[in-house]
Amino acid sequence: MLLVLVVVVAVGAVVSYNRFISQKTLIKDSWANIDTELRRRYDLIPNLVETVKGYASHEKEVLENVTRARAMAASATGSPAEQAAAEGPLVAALRQLMVVVENYPNLKADQNFLQLQGELTNTEDRLQTARRFYNANVRDYNQRVKQFPSVIVASMFNFEEEEFFEVDDAIREGGAPQVDFGAPTGSGAPLAGETPSSTPTTPPPPADDVPEPPGQPTPPNPAG
Repeated sequence: MLLVLVVVVAVGAVVSYNRFISQKTLIKDSWANIDTELRRRYDLIPNLVETVKGYASHEKEVLENVTRARAMAASATGSPAEQAAAEGPLVAALRQLMVVVENYPNLKADQNFLQLQGELTNTEDRLQTARRFYNANVRDYNQRVKQFPSVIVASMFNFEEEEFFEVDDAIREGGAPQVDFGAPTGSGAPLAGETPSSTPTTPPPPADDVPEPPGQPTPPNPAG
């Protein structure tokens, strides 16, 4: 009987250990997805800055802030928490760039800029999806690290809690850094945390101005 109990405990420990290993691998893979999207964002930003510079070269400080923040974020190689901290200044710089772009209607209509806008928006969407997937895996893993009986295996083999990839509340509430610079002129830029409406804000074109046919003379009234 005792031997059976020992075997059961040993098998349970092996199963728990293997599950920890699988979860660690899944966390590593999901972090790689985040890193891929971050690198794609970093690759897009220089082209974005150059396009803006073609229309607003005198906005030197704003452009330099974006470039500097991008370099700092791209060079960050620390933990997820440290990487998230490095992303903060970049997000702030992108938002400031948005404010500048709103003052240049010709820039907002530039085809190269519109293409970069679409690519950056798609990248931000994928980044947020990857972040949620990573954090969900970390949450499940961390729960097992603290729960009984898996906490015993975690303690024996030094499985420690992993860090979440967090961003500040304003970014989380607003989704991604706001890169929708193509709002129609006069409609106003979206507020922080506000999702632009998918309903077109431009009023429908007026009906064709077709001149009325010349009026026909009114026939005389037979009744006099």
